Amino acid sequence: MKREFVLRVAWPATILVALSVAYVFRDAYVPTWFAESDRHLLRNLLMAGGWYSAALLLARMIGAALQHRNNGKRRAPKLLGELIVAACFLAATMGTVAMWLGQSAGSALASSGLIIAIVGFAIRNILADVFGGIALGLEAPFRIGDWVEIDGEVRGRVIEIGWRTTRIQTRNDIYMILPNSDIARKRMTNYSAPRKHYRASLEIVLGQEIPVRIAKSLLEEAASTNAIMLRDKKPDVRAISYDAEGVKYVVRYWVPSFIDETDCRDVMIAAIDRAIRGSDLPSPYPYSRMKIADGGEKRDGAQTLSLAHSFRPSATSLGGA
Repeated sequence: MKREFVLRVAWPATILVALSVAYVFRDAYVPTWFAESDRHLLRNLLMAGGWYSAALLLARMIGAALQHRNNGKRRAPKLLGELIVAACFLAATMGTVAMWLGQSAGSALASSGLIIAIVGFAIRNILADVFGGIALGLEAPFRIGDWVEIDGEVRGRVIEIGWRTTRIQTRNDIYMILPNSDIARKRMTNYSAPRKHYRASLEIVLGQEIPVRIAKSLLEEAASTNAIMLRDKKPDVRAISYDAEGVKYVVRYWVPSFIDETDCRDVMIAAIDRAIRGSDLPSPYPYSRMKIADGGEKRDGAQTLSLAHSFRPSATSLGGA
């Protein structure tokens, strides 16, 4: 890391030092027959080179500091690095223009205010996307490689964060390009931060004839057979309501990462279905209704799934009630 940092800042620092020395001692090596206008031109060229060399050096130092802060764990957004470079070179350009015009940077900005206003109105939509991208780059609600959901409509992995757009690739390998201004206005869920794992849940209604203790034990045993879920965090079962339809339970389990969510939910449903079918427990209706609330702490949406079961009430299955 240190060697890479030295290589990145070595040549702009060398150029800056060389131009500074040339500027300070220019009168010593400039021929006496040089006209005053030529001397003035040389002075301005040296100063302009110094401005841009300093801008490049500063941009690279800030970029290296950001990489060191992240410790290489999560890559900083590409937009943030581009924004830093643009800001440094804009400052260098303003200083150079003010120098050539022989006025301060404030005067140069004031004289071009009308042009800036006209151009800004013409490209207001583009500017909205750009400033949205700047906000995303500074606040960093997500990074490249994160799995996100935007307003419950788009779900995928962040591929690139640009000036105007953010590129997302879904689990079906669909490539989506979204304007930054739209992303900045919508609700966003990041499934990769602060940790990749999160808790999902599955709701199921069982008959009132089944004691809660037996039902919870059955569901916990079935959930524990899921080989995809996070193993160091055990699943649990909670009874959450008791009404005319039966007793509603929620099975909570931990998903290792967003990419495993669908497979983990599939295995969980199959395990619970297998346990219910093999237990000869009664159901409240001919159809036992399952409600899947995936991403319990991460997402508000839910899906409903109906599974047909053939239950045969058994005295032995209710033993110990």
